[in-house]
Parts: sequence; structure tokens; C-alpha cells
Amino acid sequence: MSAAPRATAAAGSAGPAATAAVLLEALPYIRRFAGDVIVVKYGGNALAGSSGGEDEALASFARDVALLHAVGMRPVVVHGGGPQISRMSERLGKTPTFHRGLRVTDAETMEIVRMVLLGDVNPRLVAAINHHGDLAVGVSGHDAGMLRVTRRDPALGFVGDVERVDPTVLRDLIGAGRVPVVATIGTDAAGEAHNVNADTAAAAIAVALGARKYVALTDVEGVRRDARDAASLVRRATVAEMRGLLASGAIEGGMIPKVEGVVHAVESGVDHGHVLDGRVPHVLLLEFLTDEGIGTKITRTAEAPSARASAPAGGASAP
Repeated sequence: MSAAPRATAAAGSAGPAATAAVLLEALPYIRRFAGDVIVVKYGGNALAGSSGGEDEALASFARDVALLHAVGMRPVVVHGGGPQISRMSERLGKTPTFHRGLRVTDAETMEIVRMVLLGDVNPRLVAAINHHGDLAVGVSGHDAGMLRVTRRDPALGFVGDVERVDPTVLRDLIGAGRVPVVATIGTDAAGEAHNVNADTAAAAIAVALGARKYVALTDVEGVRRDARDAASLVRRATVAEMRGLLASGAIEGGMIPKVEGVVHAVESGVDHGHVLDGRVPHVLLLEFLTDEGIGTKITRTAEAPSARASAPAGGASAP
């Protein structure tokens, strides 16, 4: 049973005392992260992979973001839309193709990327968060030159590597008390739009903003030593250990840019990187505001034992 059902059951059986205990457990974490920028990459896989459906997954995520904002954190949401882009491509008679986890993006596919990210996923995320107050503002990486890119590989087409992040627009929004929601389309020096891998873009944005935490949400429990073995889940690791897994081929497909992004962010100054299962209801709250935690945590160096680190194998990561 996950932490959320346990908490619900406890609250139902013990009433106000259990509710007070949950709030007291969250208090030190609220104090620790108040005022900090938290960048969350909300992937299309997390949105599409929830057993309760996309609407329920989106509503749960939006409540988490609104609550983190309400207790003083400064969340920034960066989103992809891979499954949604693939579905739209197939509807239009175009077969999606990938190379090392990256979408091959010709001119026609780039138009589909624009349509899905700017016309569907971004507005849905903004609307879901704004259900809890006028907080979220949708922006794209091509707004005010936020994401300047260079073309990665002619074989990939309009796929850009992030050359530079100008975080001015994001800082202005954060300073105004808003939650930026960023669609990952960048532009090259000539103003040509490029598809940017959302994991790569989110990590670069986290670094540019000096974020305290960078969180990548996906549709698995976290990073595994063996992609096919759920029991091989890594609860905490250093960037060196993650690079070893990448080099060994243990990390495959779309998880490659995800882990590379987290490793880059942590190596570049972000305190903590996390890979979490976005299908789990309220996964951000479980990681940020409870003793139990969840998923995979990546740090620059090995951490000293802590109360959370002493949890049984398969237990939590420390904050």
C-alpha cells in the first residue's frame, strides 16, 4: 500500500489527530524548501500512464503544484507530450520514429509537435493548475528566446540541443507569484522552431534558475539497474553511479535522456535530482513533504545516513 492510501486510511480511522500528525510531518519540509525554486518535468508518459486516466492524473498533479506553491515553494512546470504527439501523428497517417529515445522530427512532424504542445498539453496543464487559483501562465521555449538551440543531428531533423537558456521571463513570472508552465519548443539563431527533448530542456531550465530540486516524472517507479526487473529499483545514487549505469547500457530508450538530464542538473549545481513515478497520486507531496519519500534520488556525492535513509530496502529517499 502506498503512503497516500495509508494516510487516508489513518485519517479516516483516527480523525483529527491523524490529520494533525500528517501536517506536523510536513512542517520541517515546508520550512526547508520555502522560497526555493522547484523544477518539475511533467512528461506525457506520466499523463498518459495513469490507471485513473489522463484527467485524473492531471488533476492530482495540479493539486500538488498548487499546494507546493501555497506553502511557499516556487514550482516551475516543464512538460513534454510524447504519447500525445505519437497519437496525433498516427491519426494523421504518420508513423513516429525514434533514435536513442529522441523523436525524429521532420517539418511535418514539427507542425504536429506545435499543435499538440501549444494547442493541447500546455493549455490543459495551465487550466488544471488554475482551477486552484489564478497561478499558472503558459509559455513556450521560443517566447523571448528562452530556449536557444542548435540542431543536434541532421538525421533527427528539427531536434535541438539547448545552447542557452534565458530565464528572464521565468524569473519575472516567479517573482510575480505565478507558476510558469513551459512547452519545450526552442529556436535556433535563425528563428527556426525545433523540438527539444523535454527532459533535456527541463534540466537546463533548472540549472539556469538555480533550482533547489529538479524532478523528472515518468511512468515507472524510478531508475532500475535492470529495465525489466522492478525489484532492481535504485532508491538513491550518486551522479557517478548513474553515469556507470548509462555506460553499461542498463538504462534504455526514453529513460536515457531523462537520467542524463537529472545527472547534468545535479552536476551543474542543482542540489537534488529525482526520478519519480508520475502515475502515483500526489507523488510530489509524498517526496517533498513526508518522511517516507518515493522514487529515485540522485546527488553529487553519497549522503550520510538519515532517518529517511534508514528505511527498509525499497523504502524512501531522503529529502
